Parts: sequence; structure tokens; C-alpha cells
Amino acid sequence: MKRITILTGHYGSGKSEIAVNLALKKSLNTLVDLDIINPYFRSRSISTFLKENGIDVIESTIENASGSDLPFISSKGSRPFVNKDLKAVYDLGGTRHGAKLMKQFDAFIKNLDEIDVLMVVNIYREETDSVAKILATIDDLEAASQLRITGLINNTNLMDFTDESVIRAGENILKEVSKKKDIPIKYTCVEEHVKATGDFLGERLSLRRYLAEKTLGIGGHYGKR
Repeated sequence: MKRITILTGHYGSGKSEIAVNLALKKSLNTLVDLDIINPYFRSRSISTFLKENGIDVIESTIENASGSDLPFISSKGSRPFVNKDLKAVYDLGGTRHGAKLMKQFDAFIKNLDEIDVLMVVNIYREETDSVAKILATIDDLEAASQLRITGLINNTNLMDFTDESVIRAGENILKEVSKKKDIPIKYTCVEEHVKATGDFLGERLSLRRYLAEKTLGIGGHYGKR
């Protein structure tokens, strides 16, 4: 995993849950929440929990106004590009409207070799349910962010109805995308409750629904790592 990972993709693809899981599992010290699109599943909603686990949360809202939907982007979001001691994941909002927020950091991005831009895909979302739609989305997100997508994340799921065949269906679609765009599958997400023993492309990321637990009351309780 590179020092800075930027997650992009369509609304509802699972970017925020993946951002939280990566921050916790990869011992990152910074999570930059730039999601001004989705008012419900936002990384900032569990900022206290993340800070207890050594992860600084930089929000896109005004401090002490975490429920605000104002399109205000904190200048602190540029810190990981300047401070080489920071290992960060950026959680962007959905579609091009979220991706274009990265353009504000153009002056701070000096070394593209230390940055991964990963597109999260769930093929059971209407906007990304075919190779053609995913390819079009890649072009759209790259144009909006002015950054090249360097990897794909297979987060194909049907929530509690997910099994190995569901994940494999996503992998088969993304294999075609990978070939056409020469973009590797970096991670395959498998939720903790899913029994899937097969090997998948990319690194397997065991996923816990931290935000769903907080927002919807699903699952258990929070605790330090």
C-alpha cells in the first residue's frame, strides 16, 4: 500500500467503509473525509472512535459542525501531501462531483509515485453493472480529478445475501476492465460474515461495517484495535 491512497467511485459503492477498514488494518495515521455527497455514511461519523485508535480525521466540513452539508473543504486536507510522515487514505464523494474536489490539491501533489487512486466497484449498483459502464466511469472520474486511476477494488456485494459467487461475479467483470485499461485489481473485499474460502484477485480485505453499525445500529459495539 502506498503512503497516500485515494478512494473514488460511485455513490453507494462502499468507499467510506473501505476507507475506515484500510485506516485501521494498515495502521494509517490520517483519514481525510472529503465526502460532501452522502450525508449518511461518512467516515467522520465515527471520528471519535478513529481518533481513539490513533487515526486523525480531517473533515470536509467546518469544525464542530459534523452534520453540515456546506461545500466547505478544510485546508488541512493538503497536509498528507506536504508532511511525509503522514500515511493517509482519502474518502471522496460519489461520481465526478466528489472526484473533482481533488483538483484543489494540485499545487501540493509533487510525487505521483507515492499515491494510489483506487476506484471502488460493486457491480450490483446500476451505475457500474457492466464493463462498458465501469470504463465510462473511469474516464469520467479521471477527467474530474485530473488523476489517473491506478487500481480497482472489487467490493461486489448484496449485503447479507452475499456469498462467494456474488464476489466472483464482480471479479469476472473487473478482470475485463483490468485488461482493457491495464489497471490491476488491488483489493477484493470480503465482509466478515461471508464464508468465502477461494482465492481472489488482489489483496483480500476483510471488511467490517463500522459505519453501518454506527448509523443503522447493525452489529456489535466499537472497541480499540
